Formats: sequence, C-alpha cells, structure tokens
Amino acid sequence: MMYLEEIPADWAVDLGTHTFTAEAIVAFARDFDPQPFHLDEEAGKASLFGGLAASGWHVACAWMALWIAHQNREMEARAARGEIVPVPGPSPGFDDMKWLKPVLAGQTVSYRSSLVRARPSVSRPEWGIFTTRNEGFVDGELVFHFTGNVMWPRRPHGDE
Repeated sequence: MMYLEEIPADWAVDLGTHTFTAEAIVAFARDFDPQPFHLDEEAGKASLFGGLAASGWHVACAWMALWIAHQNREMEARAARGEIVPVPGPSPGFDDMKWLKPVLAGQTVSYRSSLVRARPSVSRPEWGIFTTRNEGFVDGELVFHFTGNVMWPRRPHGDE
C-alpha cells in the first residue's frame, strides 16, 4: 500500500487466478443469479454460452476477492517494515464493466489491474482518486474488464 503520490506511472499488478468449478458456479447462481445457464449444464449447453457459464457477477466477485487479498498483502508488508500504512477509502463507482466472453465451468481466469490515472480529489484534499483498468483473461484472451475508482489517501501535509 502506498500514498497516492507514491504510485508510479507504470503501476500494474497481476492479482492472481481463480478457477470456476461447476459446483461454485451453481452455488453462486442459486444465491445471486438464478438463471438456467448458470444452474444447469444442459441448459448452459443449449444457451448461446455453449456450456455451464459463471454469472458475470461471480467473475467480478472473484476479481474483488483477489484485489482485497492483494491490498492486505501490501498493507502487511508495509507494516512489517515499520511504515505507516495508508488505508484506501470507498469506491465512488466504476465504468465500462463488460463481460466479453463467457467463463465456463473448469476455466481459470487470470486477473490484472493497471493504472489509468491517480489524481488529487478536488473536494477532499486529503484524498485522491485512484483509477484502474481491471481485466480478466482466459488462456490469454480478454473475457472481462472494467474501470474502477477508489478514494486513495494522499501523503499527510508535512510528510513530503
């Protein structure tokens, strides 16, 4: 974790991977997106997806879990070095969320985040807005992306 002013212009991170099992796809769909192509292999095969497909929201939630795990590792590393740990704030929203290809049972998505921009907030000078392009790939092919925004702490005045 770093202050907004410490974010390098070429910041990017591979967040890790998530494999979508049939069991997990069905369990998620039962609770959050109960459509036939998310609940049943045969219905998925008969759909335009061609197989049991993960809900797009499941794909997005897997990204979030990996993003939080990344943030926690970064915060723990900074604390272990005895440094002050900046804590990110809430997200004011996201843009351009797209599911470009279905994620089918058994597929593994590799997630990545990269910097779009990091700018000071106009209305809250102690904060900035950290904007990232967030992507998911199956076998190197882009299947999911969105642009995310997070309120990000700026270095306290006098700590420059």
